[in-house]
Amino acid sequence: MNNVTQDFIRPGHEIAPIPDYPHAPSDWTPSDAIELAATQDLTLTADHWRVIQALQDFYARQEDPAINMRELHDALDETFHHEGGIRYLYTLFPNGPVAQGCLLAGLTPPSGAQDQGFGSAM
Repeated sequence: MNNVTQDFIRPGHEIAPIPDYPHAPSDWTPSDAIELAATQDLTLTADHWRVIQALQDFYARQEDPAINMRELHDALDETFHHEGGIRYLYTLFPNGPVAQGCLLAGLTPPSGAQDQGFGSAM
C-alpha cells in the first residue's frame, strides 16, 4: 500500500490504487481528494479515481477557461456509458458527479454545476 492512502483507510473499506494524474492542478494531490472525500462520507474506489482523472483530463483539454457545463456533462455520460452513464455516476457521487467530482479533483465546478438538472443535488 502506498503512503498516500495509508493514513486514510477506514476500517472495513478497501482503497483502490491511485493512478497518475498528469492533468491535475498543480496544487492538488490525491491526499487532498481522500481527505475531502472522507468529510463527505465517501470512500474513493477505482471508479471514483477514474472520474477524477476524466474531469482533470477534460479541463486540461479546454482552451476556453469557461468550462461548458453541457459538454462536460455529456463527456462524463459518454465516458461512463457502459457502466450506466450519469445515473451510475450519481451512485458514486451522491451530491452530483460534476459538482462533487470537480471539488474532489481540485477543479472549480463550472457555472450551473449546482443545478440539479446538470449533475448536482447540492
